Amino acid sequence: VANGESTAGDETTASKEEENKTGLVKFGWVKGVLVRCMLNIWGVMLFIRLSWIVGQAGIGLGVIIILLATMVTSITGLSTSAIATNGFVRGGGAYYLISRSLGPEFGGSIGLIFAFANAVAVAMYVVGFAETVVELLKESDTIMVDESNDIRIIGTITVVCLLGISVAGMEWEAKAQVILLVVLLIAIANFFIGTVIPTNNEKKARGFFNYQASIFAENFGPDFRGGEGFFSVFAIFFPAATGILAGANISGDLKDPQGAIPKGTMLAILITTVAYIGVAISSCVVRDATGNINDTAVSGMSCNGSSACNLGYDFSRCRNQPCDYGLMNNFQVMSMVSGFGPLITAGIFSATLSSALASLVSAPKVFQALCKDNVYKGLHFFAKGYGKNNEPIRGYVLTFVIAMAFILIAELNTIAPIISNFFLASYALINFSCFHASYAKSPGWRPAFRYYNMWVSLFGALLCCGVMFVINWWAALITYAIELFLYIYVTYKKPEVNWGSSTQALYYINALDSALALTAVEDHVKNFRPQCIVLTGAPMIRPALLDITHTFTKNNGLCICCEVYTGPRKLCVKEMNSGMAKKQAWLTKNKRKAFYAAVAADSFRDGVKSLLQASGLGRMKPNTLVIGFKKDWRNAAASQVENYVGKSFHIFFLISESTINTIQSMHMGEFNQKLLEASTQFKKKQGKGTIDIWWLFDDGGLTILIPYILTIRKKWKNCKLRIFTGGKANRIEEEKLVMASLLSKFRIKFADINIICDINMKPNKESWKFFEEMIEPYRLHESCKDITTAEKLKQETPWKITDAELEAFKEKSYRQVRLNELLQEHSRAANLIVLSLPVARKGVVSDYLYMAWLEILSKNLPPTLMVRGNHKNVLTFYS
Repeated sequence: VANGESTAGDETTASKEEENKTGLVKFGWVKGVLVRCMLNIWGVMLFIRLSWIVGQAGIGLGVIIILLATMVTSITGLSTSAIATNGFVRGGGAYYLISRSLGPEFGGSIGLIFAFANAVAVAMYVVGFAETVVELLKESDTIMVDESNDIRIIGTITVVCLLGISVAGMEWEAKAQVILLVVLLIAIANFFIGTVIPTNNEKKARGFFNYQASIFAENFGPDFRGGEGFFSVFAIFFPAATGILAGANISGDLKDPQGAIPKGTMLAILITTVAYIGVAISSCVVRDATGNINDTAVSGMSCNGSSACNLGYDFSRCRNQPCDYGLMNNFQVMSMVSGFGPLITAGIFSATLSSALASLVSAPKVFQALCKDNVYKGLHFFAKGYGKNNEPIRGYVLTFVIAMAFILIAELNTIAPIISNFFLASYALINFSCFHASYAKSPGWRPAFRYYNMWVSLFGALLCCGVMFVINWWAALITYAIELFLYIYVTYKKPEVNWGSSTQALYYINALDSALALTAVEDHVKNFRPQCIVLTGAPMIRPALLDITHTFTKNNGLCICCEVYTGPRKLCVKEMNSGMAKKQAWLTKNKRKAFYAAVAADSFRDGVKSLLQASGLGRMKPNTLVIGFKKDWRNAAASQVENYVGKSFHIFFLISESTINTIQSMHMGEFNQKLLEASTQFKKKQGKGTIDIWWLFDDGGLTILIPYILTIRKKWKNCKLRIFTGGKANRIEEEKLVMASLLSKFRIKFADINIICDINMKPNKESWKFFEEMIEPYRLHESCKDITTAEKLKQETPWKITDAELEAFKEKSYRQVRLNELLQEHSRAANLIVLSLPVARKGVVSDYLYMAWLEILSKNLPPTLMVRGNHKNVLTFYS
């Protein structure tokens, strides 16, 4: 699978079909990668700074500087090759490689600054070209206005010409690159030819004596001057080694990116490194020379090891006063040494223009790929392409504007280190991408390029970060700050893309390791937290039930929204599988930190049993069942009521959304409004009010724990806890002190404690009559019938409430009705009521009598949360 998007075969076939239909221009590895990389790596540094670097660091350290820079680029080249051969590569270069490996967060952040760096690099190279032209104009005394404005004029004309070549199409741009490479190669060859052409007196006076062992020995060691050191000289040279991504940046225009990028990039690094080292060791010039042909050595004078003195010239006065020639003083050494000086000037032109042209093409291509992925929605305008090659014309115009702005107004000496650091940040992330993909051990990581090592890639990433600080520490900090800001922005926006990144693979590995490690840890009461199965059905169907549960499980415990499908197994499984992803996506979209699970079963009760037994993983198993109140129990079939009441678990919540019970007789418009308010009542922030806790029997403290968790949440922080519990009339103050002491021990803040003394009194006649009328349709009345008829009715309708049962549980029924009266008296204005759920043993209390208890408890009350738990030490954590 190619980067998690489609198969490589499909991509290749589609690419070939498109090429045949539209005449799409695609490049091979030589013209598409090798030429571009060589031209971008070879820059003006080769012609006007390398001699100075050798003068400062010496041949030995100069070669080490070149090899150190090459180490960075070579490791990055290996990592690039590995990533590029792990599936089909589309357009976007460094951005595409990083984003498909590390995800949109890293790819989006580095893609934007990489495209910007290439755009500004156009200005840098063009200004370098313009400065050389202005120097020639100055020599011939043909300055147009002044030096600064001449640079702007020539730079503007040059950028316009380069833009014309780029917009004309990739084929024209490629032809221009080949011509520039030929000129550059001739210029380099011209230098080496010049080193063996016998020198003349004028060149000798400027320090050039052809190949001499004494000069090589003298120049081999370092001679740092002007406050320079190894790392400062390295920082000056390193930008000359960049440009290795020039081929990868047009990956969408390559015939075979998987083969072309590794071959072209690595060969370009090898050839350019050999050229740099060749120029460095071809040191035929002394460090200091006067340029005066009359400064010859006097016969018999002491040379003190000076190679120039031994060769007949006396440059000793350069020790006391500045000289204009030699490696340390003259940036045009290569022009002087070469066989034909103007060819070096042509080489400088070629190097600057080719690098500018490569950057001018790379920036829009990378930017277009970034915009196509819609990582930054506001930039999608630039995703559109034109012509047979899908040219990013809008991107070209934007790059042109950025380049012109920096040519006209920017201080390039200040911005240059930042640009170099932008490139290095890209290299660092490419290396880290290779390491990360290998470390994650994803089965999808199967690069065809085998000559890489994950630890070498990690070393390369760290090396790039180190080099960033060596080049310019404040520019490195700016780069990291910009990248971090963009990373946070993209992470916050969460672009809807899935590229099968190694970050996802590592998430899985970490989650798996953590889950396995957790299984080895024994449960402890201090770490108890509600881990809930919520019987919502589809999550969007019962939002209030999910909202209240999510309030106390978010960032604190497990929440699984469950749905049971009943009916023909084949149809149920098909319907269930088709909706799984959609419903989990709904949870994610609505920022609910919960999972969705579904099961197909013969009955609802069997399905719930299966969910309770099989849900979760290791220690992350649910210990709490959360269900909504079955408000239609009076009209439901007896089997449905039995299934509902028969569900039990370690800890049990029942949430009564009694608001819904009050809106049955309203007009449709008002009904819909009230229904909407009821379904969203737990989404909004709760105003100042109370959560009333009716703690009627010891359940381990769960009835206290859940409201406490709610009050530490943002939506409920304005609500105070009020505690209601039973007690004796003659011990009210003592009971309050005991409860206050207990809560203080658990460090749970409360607003008030109320001792209810009359909880066991009989309810008033109206309330009791309402309860009797509620259960009347479900009574058997066997005492009014003969024994035979009564037994027959019991067998036919075993779910009905018998007179014997009603009499046996009359006191408990009184208690529930009386409790509702007390709730209405004390808690009618509460934001939420948390109530100990009545305990009833299955098979002893009939289902309909139990449902009647639940309904009478929540009659005419705010939202009520009924809790039953048997974990005896839940609150130990707070003690």
